[in-house]
Amino acid sequence: MEEKFTVFNIFKLLGGLAFFLYGMNVMSTGLEKLTGGKLEVALKKMTSNKIKAILLGMGVTIAIQSSSAMTVMLVGFVNSGIMTLEQTIGVCFGSNIGTTFTAWILCLGDIKDSGGGGVLQFCLKMLKPESFSPLVALVGIIMIMAAKKNKKKDIGRILVGFSVLMTGMTLMSDSADPLANSPKFQQMLTAFENPVLGVLVGAGFTGIIQSSAGSIGILMVFSRSGALTYSMALPIIMGCNIGTCVTALLSTFGVSKDAKRVAWTHILVKIIGTIVLLPIIMILNSGLHLSILSETVGYVGIATMHTIFNVATTVMFLPFTKQLVALSKLVVRDGKEAEVDPRRTLTGLDERLLKTPSVAVEACRTATMEMAELTKETICRALGLLLEYDKDIADAVIEDEDIIDSFEDKINHYLLKISKSSVTGADSRRVAKMMHCVGNFERISDHAVNLVESAQECHDKGIMFSEECRTEIQILTDAISENIAKAFEAYATDDLAVARMVEPLEEVVDNLSTELKNRHIRRLQNDECTVELGYIFQDVLTNLERVSDHCSNIAGIIIETDEKTYFHSYLQDVRENDEGFQKAYREYAEKFFKRLDTVDSSAN
Repeated sequence: MEEKFTVFNIFKLLGGLAFFLYGMNVMSTGLEKLTGGKLEVALKKMTSNKIKAILLGMGVTIAIQSSSAMTVMLVGFVNSGIMTLEQTIGVCFGSNIGTTFTAWILCLGDIKDSGGGGVLQFCLKMLKPESFSPLVALVGIIMIMAAKKNKKKDIGRILVGFSVLMTGMTLMSDSADPLANSPKFQQMLTAFENPVLGVLVGAGFTGIIQSSAGSIGILMVFSRSGALTYSMALPIIMGCNIGTCVTALLSTFGVSKDAKRVAWTHILVKIIGTIVLLPIIMILNSGLHLSILSETVGYVGIATMHTIFNVATTVMFLPFTKQLVALSKLVVRDGKEAEVDPRRTLTGLDERLLKTPSVAVEACRTATMEMAELTKETICRALGLLLEYDKDIADAVIEDEDIIDSFEDKINHYLLKISKSSVTGADSRRVAKMMHCVGNFERISDHAVNLVESAQECHDKGIMFSEECRTEIQILTDAISENIAKAFEAYATDDLAVARMVEPLEEVVDNLSTELKNRHIRRLQNDECTVELGYIFQDVLTNLERVSDHCSNIAGIIIETDEKTYFHSYLQDVRENDEGFQKAYREYAEKFFKRLDTVDSSAN
């Protein structure tokens, strides 16, 4: 008895679609976490080489199994200044090709076995989703429950997501099997002989579910009825490719003009590709009577057309990337945008990137590097003012400190949002490291302002440190400048060897400061210095010590994060047992205290 298509088949179809979309989401999220910030690093290294850009776009999209997520990332990168509009074109082309990989995976659902025994028949049966999905799910669940490392848990989630996806595909296929014998369905399909309707239906449905993989999967399921031909399926596939751009378009609210153009470039490629290719195929069919278009299409046929369309549009537009950019600028015209002080903007902090936490973490590191560079420049300027006051430089330091304060607020706010997302253990440690470091950057800028105030007080009152005292300050600031350079280099490069050199120099700075305080007391006792200058000198030394302490904190955070050890325990151990630490300390001490001895000699 033939099974009839009923409302329960519709329920099953919708349930299968829900499983499919949820499985795709779980798998994509797991893949994004597994790839980590490598995606952002790779994309930032983009060059003008179009072929490399296409290959990269393909690789990333296959890795995260979502062209929509890829395009949203590109919108975020351009909006935050990480990439330019021109750099995204090749990546978009590659992403369009990479997204077709999912359709080929779904072709596993169409594998037929003729029954019987034998190794070949067993292997063919194992390739069917209903055979291997339960096993894949079991392995994934075991990994999630038993694994201790987050990376293995993520792999387990990917396997479970893939299993759920394939189970959803199986449910949809089973629900659609009765359609083969449904006259009403056969009659409905004849409407899709109109290619314009096919494009509109494909675009509309994909726009609603925001997944071209989901709509292609349903199209494959309907092909099981045996009534869907190549000529009917092709316009729907083209429509599906247009509809998947909805997600990118929705991500453009509140972004820069160039970021909007990224999404529109993606849409224009699909629309123009459809407008050009579909009529060509129809004209060729009317003239040459292409027999293949009237043949029944299956899973492999749909996947092939999906791939050919995206490859064809890439080949078609590849020589005209400049014209494509120009066209996007016609669609999104230049207009008045709110003027933003470029010095107060940070590269990388874009809310859209939070959908891919691992990418957001790496993008946030770009922002912290900008803050670190500004902090380094600010404190070095302030140190120079102690010996030669300049009002313009002093005002610049105060203004920069205000900018650094705003950077700290923005970065910490962004990092807090990332920490609430599902991030890997490694990314979680990087978030913690950045939170600690930006706090130390901000405190260093505060001490820079304090040093400016001390220098300004001397200037306003017309008082000046003695030549001996100025030389001593120069020696101490030279030591601190070297420590600042090492601490910030360690942060920029994550170089443990450089980080380990900060603490020996920090101890030398502490000892230098103590020695300078003792020398100053002797000058006060010998009436070689005034009490007023003494207070200012003490403030200067205190702030210089604090700056060095924060350099030590930055290096300590790097050591704690990378070596997974408490910094204070590390310090106690190296001070007592590490010959390298003691050797570095002796070298720094000899270098700077030898200069102090020279001051004594010249004074005598």
